[in-house]
Amino acid sequence: METLFSIKEASEWATKHLGKNVTTSNISYLIQYGRVKKIGNNGTTQISKQELIDYYKSYNDKREISWKNQLGEDLNWALSFEQYKESETTKHVHRLHPYKGKFIPQLVEYFLDTHVDNFKKESYFSKGDIILDPFSGSGTSIVQSCELGMHSIGVDVSAFNTLIGNCKITKYDLAEVQSEGYRITKLLEKFLLNSHTTEFEDRLLKELYKFNNDYFPVPDYKYRVKQGEIDEDKYGAEKEKMFLPIFNRLIKEYDIKLRQDNAENFLDKWYSHHVRDEIRFVFEEIKKIKNSDTKKILNIILSRTIRSCRATTHADLATLKEPITSTYYCAKHGKICKPLFSILKWWKTYTKDTINRLIQFDKLRTQTFHICLSGDSRTINILNEIEKINPTFSQKVKDQKIKGIFSSPPYVGLINYHEQHAYAYDLFGFDRKDDLEIGSLYKGQGKEAKESYVQGITDVLNNCKKFLVEDYEIFLVANDKYNLYPTIAENSGMQIVNQYKRPVLNRTEKDKGAYSEIIFHLRKK
Repeated sequence: METLFSIKEASEWATKHLGKNVTTSNISYLIQYGRVKKIGNNGTTQISKQELIDYYKSYNDKREISWKNQLGEDLNWALSFEQYKESETTKHVHRLHPYKGKFIPQLVEYFLDTHVDNFKKESYFSKGDIILDPFSGSGTSIVQSCELGMHSIGVDVSAFNTLIGNCKITKYDLAEVQSEGYRITKLLEKFLLNSHTTEFEDRLLKELYKFNNDYFPVPDYKYRVKQGEIDEDKYGAEKEKMFLPIFNRLIKEYDIKLRQDNAENFLDKWYSHHVRDEIRFVFEEIKKIKNSDTKKILNIILSRTIRSCRATTHADLATLKEPITSTYYCAKHGKICKPLFSILKWWKTYTKDTINRLIQFDKLRTQTFHICLSGDSRTINILNEIEKINPTFSQKVKDQKIKGIFSSPPYVGLINYHEQHAYAYDLFGFDRKDDLEIGSLYKGQGKEAKESYVQGITDVLNNCKKFLVEDYEIFLVANDKYNLYPTIAENSGMQIVNQYKRPVLNRTEKDKGAYSEIIFHLRKK
């Protein structure tokens, strides 16, 4: 006789079976997205033990074996940090704003803290040390340094990245941040009363709810797709076409303007007319705030909001294709979805979420110095730049010197680091420094691009050495598929004393294949 579990029982069984915590939410996710079949009606949901066993086969030891077969036996699975839930790998301020290509805080913590284990034979840093990240990105290294009682300096060529990093480590008047966020929310709600947008979206959502319940019942539809009973592409396209007349009728009834009059820049092209008006309204209200720290964090909330409100499909948020102005079949959610016509929901959600994350980090942060500088790490004079902002910290850096580096340099021809936040550059008017990016996507991956990359990373390390102690420790995270880092180390007067090859799990929304990166440990030659 088949063994059936309730959601709670499945959670308890899976926790024992996998040797890690599996919550009821995790089990509910498997049901909702058709990974396992729901048995019973609402209130008495059950699932088959055998289906759970079959599902977890690919995620237990077999995944480790499969990846090692593809990537090599030297893959250090302990550094996958697979035991951590997403909420832990994006803890507190680490998720103040999306950022493509960042590493998880547990990786930074592993090498910065004082523990030793079978792989990390000695500790390299201590409380009170100064850590440098010359490719600061979204600021993961400086945030973890703050949590671990170390001082830190970040440098990034992108002005927006610098803003993100500094906003994460700033100590705020949280009562004022909350008050200003609430004030702007109320004004935005009042602003929307003068348009039909809210009423239109309410009607559209009701129509979508009814349609999706009829044609994409949860979780049966996704389960049948997984089992091959439904041709998803054909069925989705058919139902998308079927719903379109309902959408067009509502657009006409509420006089909704789908596109702006021109598409000269990112904000014009990727936002509907109504959304663009709301962005402009909120931005003008933020400008009225006198406290610069409060103003900056609310700008980050607005940036995070408008990233979620671009006129694109849910599946293409990470890599934009073409603007979407009508309802569409969404493979990610398995139903007909819609573009956004107002920022209100996300503004409210992210305002609340940001304040909660700042409160969480306040409980963990230490009384240490942290700063993110905007500049080119190949040429920047770190001491001079810190002196302009914080003379006390500058003197400390001068006297103590920087103990080492933990950083993830850009990869060769993989990401355009400015373009991923094009909406923010348009909104805030920051100068773009695309031409100063090392390894940028537009430079490609040819011979010339690789040579330029080697020279760029070498120049960064040679410049940073001026500010380091004699017995420095450098850790660089890279997927060195072109074997460039031995040359980079040699050209920088350094030697690779160790390297750790780690699997990178679920690195993008769509790509879950076997992938690894190496943490290179460099010291003075």
